[in-house]
Amino acid sequence: MKRIPAFPEQCDGGYDHDGMDLRDWFAGQAISGFLQDTLVDNYTQEEIAKLVYSVADAMMAERKRGG
Repeated sequence: MKRIPAFPEQCDGGYDHDGMDLRDWFAGQAISGFLQDTLVDNYTQEEIAKLVYSVADAMMAERKRGG
C-alpha cells in the first residue's frame, strides 16, 4: 500500500515533513470511538489493534475507489 501522509508540512516549495500516515490517522480515529464502547474489555489489546487497522484499511480502500 502506498504511504499517504495525513499532515504533510510544506516548506520552500516542497514537503519537508511527511507527517503521520493517513492509515495511522484513520486507525487512531477508529480506536478513539471503539474505546468508548462498554464491550471493549472483551477484547485484548492485540485484537483491538487488528480491528482498528482493518477499519483503517477499509477506509483507505474506499478512499481509493473515490467513495
